[in-house]
Amino acid sequence: MAEAGRVITGSAGGIRLLAPGEGTRPISDKVKQSLFASLESELDDPWSARFLDLFAGSGACGIEALSRGAPCAVLVEQDAGAVRTIAENLRRAKVAGAVVVRSDVLRYLAAGVRAAGDAWGPFGVVVVDPPYAQTALLADTLRLLGDPSLGWLRDDAVVIAKHFWKDAPPDGAGRMVAVRDRRFGETALRHYRVAQPAVAEVPPA
Repeated sequence: MAEAGRVITGSAGGIRLLAPGEGTRPISDKVKQSLFASLESELDDPWSARFLDLFAGSGACGIEALSRGAPCAVLVEQDAGAVRTIAENLRRAKVAGAVVVRSDVLRYLAAGVRAAGDAWGPFGVVVVDPPYAQTALLADTLRLLGDPSLGWLRDDAVVIAKHFWKDAPPDGAGRMVAVRDRRFGETALRHYRVAQPAVAEVPPA
């Protein structure tokens, strides 16, 4: 079976992970290392935050977060074979706090965080990694994440979308605004933060 790289650091550092199989694009170690380094620079304490891994594939991002100390990671994946691979990778990594949800991502998000269980949200870090070339799917996922009525994101949340570099996701979605981009060959990462509402100035009495 193909491999999906390794866990970079933490309690499971160095563990090799399996890939679900042909037709998937596991995140490379180089991209994963950059993604997690950026989270550590953007958030004061990223590994105290609940982690949401959408289109989880091998589960590499969720497992990396748990290895670094995240209290929980919810991994959402629809494909049955990929879910089995995630289970095997969790067994190899021996990390606690994972919840694997076999579901269509859009259906899962549209139901809102309360339907998913308040114990697992809102989330401080979200990674979105849909199949390449499905730009509408990525845009719809970001729209649901950014919808404040659904309650998925903390006020200080970071959302990172992995995509083919030519198919840039939207600059904003609901509460989220894009703050920076990084490219690694054909792969690119777009970082979003939750926009804070403007505070109206009160004139002096």
